[in-house]
Amino acid sequence: MPAYKDKKANTWYVKFNYKNWKGETKFTTKRGFSTKREATDYENEYKLHIAGSLDMTFKDFIEVYREDRYPRIRVSTSVNKDHIIDTKILPYFGKYKVTDIRPKDIVKWQNELLRYRNPRTGKPYSKTYLRSVHSQMSAIMNFAAKYYDLGENPVLKAGSIGISNSEEMLFWTLDEYLLFADAIMEEPFFYYCFEVLYWTGIREGELLALTYDDFDFVNKTISITKTYQVVRGKEVIGPPKTSKGIRIVSMPDRLCEEMKDYFEMCYDKGSSRAFATSKHSLKKAMKRGAGQAGVKEIRIHDLRHSHISLLISLGFSPVEIAKRVGHESITITLRYAHMFPSAQKDMMDKLNRLTSDEPEED
Repeated sequence: MPAYKDKKANTWYVKFNYKNWKGETKFTTKRGFSTKREATDYENEYKLHIAGSLDMTFKDFIEVYREDRYPRIRVSTSVNKDHIIDTKILPYFGKYKVTDIRPKDIVKWQNELLRYRNPRTGKPYSKTYLRSVHSQMSAIMNFAAKYYDLGENPVLKAGSIGISNSEEMLFWTLDEYLLFADAIMEEPFFYYCFEVLYWTGIREGELLALTYDDFDFVNKTISITKTYQVVRGKEVIGPPKTSKGIRIVSMPDRLCEEMKDYFEMCYDKGSSRAFATSKHSLKKAMKRGAGQAGVKEIRIHDLRHSHISLLISLGFSPVEIAKRVGHESITITLRYAHMFPSAQKDMMDKLNRLTSDEPEED
């Protein structure tokens, strides 16, 4: 339908029929456009959106993606997605039509990401960040292929860049952690934070959401029922990352006694946060402690890797470990099996003893 002039308001408007996703005919009017072109462009884009046609710009399709996907994900996840989309994807692909994006375009975009260097430090994007950006673009095009009949996902054909977090797992052995713990003991508050993280394997957000009421010193357990995040500058306490994240974690005797000592030092108890600090402060404290201890620097999340690696070395099964750390599937836990440096040697020693002529020592 044509655009119409609203002489009183000196603006343009459109009124038109369209079919919604159920195939029903609907009627709508939209007013307030400065030019006739803006009014007709709105009508065309609206109809493409409603019809689910991919003959629209990538920028417009992102709005479809957000409307369809974001109600199903956590707010913090949508914030992370938005940052990558708005800063790394839309500036390059925004004006493309979705159907015009080819594998060669993906490769050129990937090469730009690989060539980037921070103006201040001269460093490139980390390999894990590159994989995150790549995965987000692939998720968008998968969405187009699955729900809007895009022929193929050009990101898959172009190939991936970077490495996933599971491929870049760092960890401390028990000896390394103990050196770190001895160094950070000079900062008691952070010492207790890291003791909980290392000896339970809980996530950083789960630690920061803990209240005093979550600790049961009779049964020596910690209840994990929530996680802490900062979303758009506001502190948010929400559910754990997955449904399996709600769990009861047992404390070793050492940790249980330390937590009793810690709580005796605290004034605010009950429903207050037991470790009222920030992820940034934890990160800085960990860097200080690692430097003083002379051990390699790892991330806060790598303490979780370290705990899982320790449990693997002690012979616990993937099922038992997955339940303790709140993994959604044991396949996630199995990714850690390669991490302990002595595992292969121990296996070979035991296999060698099976075929050895020498008697085993008593």
